[in-house]
Amino acid sequence: MKIGILGGTFNPIHFGHLILGEQVLWQLRLDKVIFIPTFMPPHKSNRDIISASHRLKMIQLAVRENSHFLVSDIEIKRKGKSYTVDTLREIKKNYPQARLFFICGSDLVNEIPTWKNVDEIYKLAKFVLAKRPGFGKRLSGKNFLKINVAQVDISSSLIRELVREGRSIRYLLPQNVREYIIKNKLYR
Repeated sequence: MKIGILGGTFNPIHFGHLILGEQVLWQLRLDKVIFIPTFMPPHKSNRDIISASHRLKMIQLAVRENSHFLVSDIEIKRKGKSYTVDTLREIKKNYPQARLFFICGSDLVNEIPTWKNVDEIYKLAKFVLAKRPGFGKRLSGKNFLKINVAQVDISSSLIRELVREGRSIRYLLPQNVREYIIKNKLYR
């Protein structure tokens, strides 16, 4: 079994995340992609981050029609700061025979060497770097697989800004996620 791991804040999840998951799934012939929202990202300020329960619910809404996409709340249950190595250890326990592929944007290339227990991460999973414009740095000799994905200029910060300004977020994320944001008055 080949499993993709797509972690992040997902504040909120949008079509860019979903396109990334889908394209990596098919290009690498993965069996599934697990979306894992972080409880508290170690490398980000928590100023603009809404509750983990809202972010989890939005991911569940966004992926519910894709049988290859799963959602895990392991980092939310763990509470505190979430580190990739801890998450990968836990997933490996649940899927001991699976090959794990950790999916991230190539804009994280410079951060990865600073991550907790990075050498163990390289042993637990192969990194899949989705190429993004302007981030072409090579990391040779490590566990990296670079792939091309459709470029969509959507970000969670853009969506939050548009909501705060009372502007439309239609077509940036799934309709059921947009409705959830409106119903729960998120990002205002």
